[in-house]
Amino acid sequence: ACGFWFTEAEGICEYRFPVSFGCMTGIGPGRRSASKCKFQPFFIGIAGGTASGKSTVCQLIIHALGDQRVALLSLDDFYRDLTEEERENVIDHNFDDPSAFDVPCVLNVLDTLKFCSPVKTPVYDFCHHRRDPEKQTDVKPADVVILEGILVLHIPEIVQRLNMKLFVDTDDDVRLARRIRRDTVERGRDVESVITQYVRFVKPAFEKYVLPSKLNADVIIPWSGENAVAVDLIAQHIRSKLSEKDLRRIYSNLHVMPSTMQTRGMHTKIRCKTTSRSDFVFYVDRLLRLVVEMALGHLPFEETTVVTPVGENYVGVDFAPKLCGVSIIRSGEAMENALRTCCMGVKIGKILIQRHEESSTLAFEKLPHDIAERHVLLMDPILATGNSAVSAIEVLTKHRKVPESKILFLTLIAAPEGIHKVCSKFPQLKIITSEIDDGLGPVGEVRPGVGNFGDRYFGTTGSGEEGLIVLDSRNSD
Repeated sequence: ACGFWFTEAEGICEYRFPVSFGCMTGIGPGRRSASKCKFQPFFIGIAGGTASGKSTVCQLIIHALGDQRVALLSLDDFYRDLTEEERENVIDHNFDDPSAFDVPCVLNVLDTLKFCSPVKTPVYDFCHHRRDPEKQTDVKPADVVILEGILVLHIPEIVQRLNMKLFVDTDDDVRLARRIRRDTVERGRDVESVITQYVRFVKPAFEKYVLPSKLNADVIIPWSGENAVAVDLIAQHIRSKLSEKDLRRIYSNLHVMPSTMQTRGMHTKIRCKTTSRSDFVFYVDRLLRLVVEMALGHLPFEETTVVTPVGENYVGVDFAPKLCGVSIIRSGEAMENALRTCCMGVKIGKILIQRHEESSTLAFEKLPHDIAERHVLLMDPILATGNSAVSAIEVLTKHRKVPESKILFLTLIAAPEGIHKVCSKFPQLKIITSEIDDGLGPVGEVRPGVGNFGDRYFGTTGSGEEGLIVLDSRNSD
C-alpha cells in the first residue's frame, strides 16, 4: 500500500508515494477522437465501511475545492434492480456483496466523464429496492470526479480508473450507531432489521471485501467526525495535480524537465529540418545530458560526511551503489556519452528490439550479469508508440528479474500514446523526458518531432534496423 497515513491524536502525517496514478482504458478510438476535452478530469475514489463518514469527507473536499468543478457519484446509486424473487426475500439479500452492483454501468459513467461528455446516472429507491424509473441525475463534465462507496477500492476495474484513492477509517461501534440512525431515519427501516442485516451481511462483507481494500488506498484517513489536516492536505494535492496541464496530472510516474528559454532554444535547433548534422548532434547531446542529470536526481542517495580542505565537516549525499545504463539499439546509443559524462565508469548494456507491424520482439541483448541488483537507466531518445519500450522493459523485468521500481526510462521526446502505454503498464517505473509532443502521425511518427532521430544523429540515410536477423543473446559483466 502507499500514500498518506494521518494520525489525528499526534497530528502526524506519513507519506508513501502512490504506485500508481490511473489507467487509459475503456473507450474506443472513435469516441476518443470525438472528445473536445483538453484535460481529462482527476478521478478520486473514496471507500470505507458503512456509515464511516465517506459522504462527509466528500463534502469537505468539495468545499475545499470551491473554485473547481466537482462531480460527486455514489456507488449506492448503482445497485442493480432486484428480481421479483429477491424482492420477496429482501431480508436475505446481501447488499454488501460485489454482485449487488451494476459494475458495467459504473464503468460506462466513469469512461464517459473521462472524455468530458455529460452523462445520466440512475437513482436507486431503497424503499422499493429498484432504480426509480422516473428519476435520473444529470452529471456534467468536471475538473474532479469523486466516486464514493464501500467497494470502490475493491472492484479492480474501478480502481484502475482512479487517480487518487482514499479510505475513511472509522471505529466499528461508531459506524454501527451511524448506520442505525441513517437507515431508520432516511430509509424507513426499524432498528431490529438494521442490526440483523449488519450482523448477517454488513460486518462479514466489511471483513471480506472492504477492509482488505484498504491496502489499495493512497490515503488512509482516521475519522471520528473531522480531520481538517487530512482534508486540507488532500485538497492541496488535488490542486497541485490540476495545475499540471499535461499527462503528469494522471501519471505520477511521469517527470518532465522544467522548460526554460535555453531548453526551448535547443529544442528549436534540433527540430528545424535545416539544422546541420553537427549542430543537431551538439544540441541533442546538451539536452540528453540534462535529461540524464534529472534522472540521477530520482535515484536513492545515501547521507555521507566528508572533511573539507579547511578541516571542517560537510554533511552531504552520495549516489547509491549499483547503477547501470541500458540503451535500446540503435538510437538509444546516442545517450550513452551523456551517461558516461555524468557517471564515470558506469556499466552500459544493450538491447535490440526487432519491430514488426503490430508487435516487437527481442533480437539481441547484452546486459550486466548482476543487473537484477542494480538501478537501471533505460535509454531511448524518442518514445513513440511505446511498443519497443514495453518489450525492452519486459526483458529487464521478466527475463532478468529487475524490479520495476528500479527502472528509470530516459527519453528526449515522448508522444502521449507511448506515455499512456508505458505508464499504465508499468506504474512503478519512472519516465524522464524533456518534452511531450502532440502525438503520432499516420505511420507512427512523433509529431512535431525531430524526424528520423537515428538518421540525423548518426548521419545515415536508412533506418539501419530493417532486415535484422535474430542474434543469440549474450551476457556481459
